[in-house]
Amino acid sequence: MAGKKAFALRLDEKMMKAIEKWASDEFRSTNGQLEWIVREALKKNGRLPKNEN
Repeated sequence: MAGKKAFALRLDEKMMKAIEKWASDEFRSTNGQLEWIVREALKKNGRLPKNEN
């Protein structure tokens, strides 16, 4: 995986709490969970480069 780029993300408080709970349930950090969610959405929609699947 290429280098990571930091950016600010504003989420509704209830959404953030749900993501934090989900991350905990999956034994991931909140950031790791968000990365996983985005990666899965990109894969599902054919938006990742072929070598990243």
